[in-house]
Amino acid sequence: MEPVSPVVDSENLYRTYWLYLRLLGVDGDYRFRYVVDVFNLFFITFWYPLHLIIGLFNHTTIEVFGSSHFTSECFFSSIKYICFRFKMGEIRDIQRLLKELDQRAKREDDRKFFDQNTKRGADMLSKSYLVAGISAIITGTAAGLVSSGRKLMYPAWFPYDVHATPLVFWISFSYQVIGSVLAILQNLTNDSYPPITFCVVSGHVQLLARRLVRIGHADGDSRAEAKRQFMESIEDHRKLMQIVRLLRSTLFLSQLGQFISSGLNISLTLINILFFAENNFAIIYYSVFFAAMLIELFPSCYYGTLMTMEFDKLPYAIFSSNWLGMDRGYSRTLIILMQLTLVEVHIKAGGMIIIGMKAFFSTVQMAYSFFALAMSFR
Repeated sequence: MEPVSPVVDSENLYRTYWLYLRLLGVDGDYRFRYVVDVFNLFFITFWYPLHLIIGLFNHTTIEVFGSSHFTSECFFSSIKYICFRFKMGEIRDIQRLLKELDQRAKREDDRKFFDQNTKRGADMLSKSYLVAGISAIITGTAAGLVSSGRKLMYPAWFPYDVHATPLVFWISFSYQVIGSVLAILQNLTNDSYPPITFCVVSGHVQLLARRLVRIGHADGDSRAEAKRQFMESIEDHRKLMQIVRLLRSTLFLSQLGQFISSGLNISLTLINILFFAENNFAIIYYSVFFAAMLIELFPSCYYGTLMTMEFDKLPYAIFSSNWLGMDRGYSRTLIILMQLTLVEVHIKAGGMIIIGMKAFFSTVQMAYSFFALAMSFR
């Protein structure tokens, strides 16, 4: 007897995402959650990038270049985190709509398809981001510990003399370590949500297309049954388009910051690898950070393109249903739905940049332009 495929449960694919939010004090119901939230907002979201930015004005050019990639990343991470904080209501609305769409996957073959494709892809994304984040934390801390002399992890400003006593120095160093861990945790929260959501939405669009193709082809299905299935599919499409509208609002500013941050940091990391790495640990750290920047951007663009492609297949799925012999009202509704599905569906960052593979290659090209410009001033 073949094993039964698990029930489609999109919420389970976000378990790591909601865990990050609970650790940051944004979600969950536990003691001192609001204390954690306020601590994280002030000391990590606000003060951590600020003390790094001020520190850039008090150090040499070499030290500035050596830490500018992380300063930039923390700054944009804070902006993205604040953007997502203001959009938590919309994120919960998306979760509710996905849960309703989950209940439409009633057939065993549909559940198996979702489990083998969408679920596998979303799980791989969660693990990839987690590995990249942990690798950046370990290599960054190691590079700071083995650097020449008694130095902080990154050039920064503190309202006191960091080198007054060994105790003061190690307290400051520990703050930077803990701050970098929480900043990367914020970044994991920011960066994992868009590609996972694009992946899940793509999976539900594929399930809708499979349901549309089957309408009227099953033996014994009456016209009334075919019409009922068609009306349910129209409601599914409405929910999917509502999710797209919510995503356009949720990702409007955060993804714009993502593209700017990635383009800038990829070029800065390349410069650091070639010219400013002090030791092997630093080279490894910059290499890991460079890979993390690509991992941060590529999945969103890939699954953004995949989502658009799956929506583009819906008109053919509608046409493939058994609409011959249906009454005029059914055929008129079918034509209207086909016209609606002909409109290309995509998400724009900042209302300008379509989140897709073209944007990824354009960002990499922009990063190379920044790199070439920096090299011209060498």
